Amino acid sequence: MILQKVKKEDSNPLHTSVLLEEVILYLDPKPNQNFIDGTIGAGGHAEKILERTGPDGKLIGFDMNPESIKQSKKRLKKYKNRVLLYQSNYSKIERVTYEQSRIHKISGILLDLGISSFQLKSKGGGFSFKIDGPLDMRFGGPDQELTAEEIINKWPEKELVNILQNYGEERHSRLIAREIVRSRKTKHIAKTNELVEIIEKVYSNKPKPRRIHPATKTFQALRIAVNDELNSLRRMLPQALNILSPKGRIAIISFHSLEDRIVKQFFRQESKGCLCPPEFPVCRCAHKKQLTILTKKVITPSLEETKQNYRARSAKLRVAEKI
Repeated sequence: MILQKVKKEDSNPLHTSVLLEEVILYLDPKPNQNFIDGTIGAGGHAEKILERTGPDGKLIGFDMNPESIKQSKKRLKKYKNRVLLYQSNYSKIERVTYEQSRIHKISGILLDLGISSFQLKSKGGGFSFKIDGPLDMRFGGPDQELTAEEIINKWPEKELVNILQNYGEERHSRLIAREIVRSRKTKHIAKTNELVEIIEKVYSNKPKPRRIHPATKTFQALRIAVNDELNSLRRMLPQALNILSPKGRIAIISFHSLEDRIVKQFFRQESKGCLCPPEFPVCRCAHKKQLTILTKKVITPSLEETKQNYRARSAKLRVAEKI
């Protein structure tokens, strides 16, 4: 594979695209090819893809957040009818691509699973434990029913423990869940700062120093639960394989071990032929190899990138090519 150096600048001051150079090098977009950005955000990755797929290559962009669609539409307006944007979850990628965009030849698919900077900085989103706001955390805004506020105030203690353990990998999940239930008996928990105070109370008796803020894992767990992120990813991956053209590539940037594990396992499974247990004398599954893994070792940001964009520090990129 011939890799061409890519300029890293990102024109949006509210969001810096993570692993931009590496994504373009591995997706290797060429003139007139069609691509999908399943999490278009502010459009940074999409813009670089469009620069290389003219004059007729199309870019299909998905995002649940209406503000993301608005920002990317503004940023990519010079590409006119080459850009098709949908306010939709990427778990519907196959149906939307075939039925609405009617584009049937896809050379590459990108997912950047990180939350955007402008979402984190939004007071109304409730995504950040550093900014006081409503306990919302819905990527899709009012179109979604479930909120973090509902989970915190109505879900049973056992369910709170489950999501904190399974989605946040929070070691003090039981203590935090117990304190949430105790606190909500006397006062409805509606603000992010109120939840942070509850978590910090639990952590106040724990050893210091800590590498991350005590609320980090709880907020991650709630966000994943509200938006059903892991199940959406699981549903999307086989669809992506279906719509990719032969030699088409899929690149996924994850930001925590739960997402990365799902991607890694899917890539590994689809890069094998028979999946039968080794004790089977003959293959019974009829599974065929469909992917070649291009990133034998996961790609992480350079030291230079993490210095310029601290939020990129946990990013991991995996890329595979359809056979």
